[in-house]
Amino acid sequence: MQVRISTRHGDLSKATKKKITEKVEKLQRYFERLMSIDVTVDLEKADEPKIEVIVTPEHKHDFVANHQSKDMFASVDQVVSKLEQQIKKYKEKIQDHKI
Repeated sequence: MQVRISTRHGDLSKATKKKITEKVEKLQRYFERLMSIDVTVDLEKADEPKIEVIVTPEHKHDFVANHQSKDMFASVDQVVSKLEQQIKKYKEKIQDHKI
């Protein structure tokens, strides 16, 4: 699985990118067939960064979530939580369908 982190209107340190990568890689526990995760950090409003994550699974449309708050890592946690819910819902749907 490939994790790409990009920024708009600024730059992130390597330590910050590493923390974000570790947080979003946890999504693979919920669905094994993830091809890539694209994280976009928009720093246009420096006091309220916006996080957008697009998860591309195998043979399925993308899962997308975004959040904006004063704390960047809280936003990342919120986005990961939203994506977990989307992935779990999809996984339940396909498992129920096969029964």
